Amino acid sequence: MDTTNNKNVFELAITLGKALKEDERLVRMENARKAYEEDPTLKTLMTEYDVQQKAIQQVASAEEFDAQLLESIQNRINELYDQIMAAPVYVELLEAQEAVNELMNAVNNTITFAITGEMPSNCTHDCSTCGGCH
Repeated sequence: MDTTNNKNVFELAITLGKALKEDERLVRMENARKAYEEDPTLKTLMTEYDVQQKAIQQVASAEEFDAQLLESIQNRINELYDQIMAAPVYVELLEAQEAVNELMNAVNNTITFAITGEMPSNCTHDCSTCGGCH
């Protein structure tokens, strides 16, 4: 087995990884992740959401459970979910993750094309979504 070729492949992978790390989409996602993790309001909402999820499990598993209490907890869970999903830092994180996923799919498609000469079946043929390879 030719380890020189393998070394070159891994060196290229490291170069690619470094280039990706500097890509604006990955920088955006890292900033969005930090903002998400550091947002005190969102932390409070997430903590309460987790507590409410545990509470509903306990109420629902009780031998004799209170249907009104169960409904009340479920309503609060729904409110918390809506607030979390609408939080600007959460929305930004989701959008940034989607952009990174598109980039990574495009990179994988390009590598696949270079190896096989064929585009993967998930190629949209809309180069604006990936940077293109054909």
